[in-house]
Amino acid sequence: MKVLLVNGSLHEKGCTYTALCEVAKALNANGIETEFYQVPQNVVGCKGCWACKKIGKCVIDDGVNEFVEKASEFDGFIFGSPVYYAGAAGALVSFMNRVFYSSGKKFGYKPAAAVVSCRRAGATATFDVLNKYFTINNMFVVGSNYWNEVHGNKAEEVLQDEEGLQTMRILGNNMAWVLKCLQLGKEAGIEPVKERKIMTNFIR
Repeated sequence: MKVLLVNGSLHEKGCTYTALCEVAKALNANGIETEFYQVPQNVVGCKGCWACKKIGKCVIDDGVNEFVEKASEFDGFIFGSPVYYAGAAGALVSFMNRVFYSSGKKFGYKPAAAVVSCRRAGATATFDVLNKYFTINNMFVVGSNYWNEVHGNKAEEVLQDEEGLQTMRILGNNMAWVLKCLQLGKEAGIEPVKERKIMTNFIR
C-alpha cells in the first residue's frame, strides 16, 4: 500500500514539508510506502471552461493531469498547506480545484487527510477548506487526536512543537490502520453502496 504526500507550500523543505515528513515516518513504520509530490510553482486557477467534463482531463498543461495519472497508483493521500490569511496556499487551492473538478471520481473511496502549518493562527479555517475536497468526493477523512496542524515560523521551530509532531505521528498511524482495514474489507468482498449522482438546480 502506498500514500502520496502532497506539499502545497512553495517552500519545498519548510514547515509543511517537516510536518508531512513526520506523518511519513509513522506510515513507513507501519509498512506503508510513501512518496512526496511538490505542487508546481506555475500552477494556475481553473478557467471554468468545463472542457474536462468532455475530454476527461484538464486542458491546462501545468502538472495537474500528470498528478491525476500518478495518483491512480496510490491508496491514500495527505495534502499539506501553510496558512496564508487564515486560508490555504493559493497555488494549492488552484491545484486542488482543478484536480478534483476534472477527476474527483478517481479519488473516491480512498482515505485522505489535510495537514496544516502555521505560525500562530488560522489553522482550523485552512483545515476546514482542505477537508471539503475529500468529503464531496466520497473520500474517507482521517483524523488524529487533535486537528492536523503544527506551529512554527521555520522548519526548526516545527520540530520543537511536540504536540504537533505527535498529532502528525498519530495521523500516520491512523491512516495506516484505515488502509489496512479497507484492504481486509475488499478481500472479504465488502464494497461501498453506490448511487448515481442527483443534481438539483434551484434556478431554472
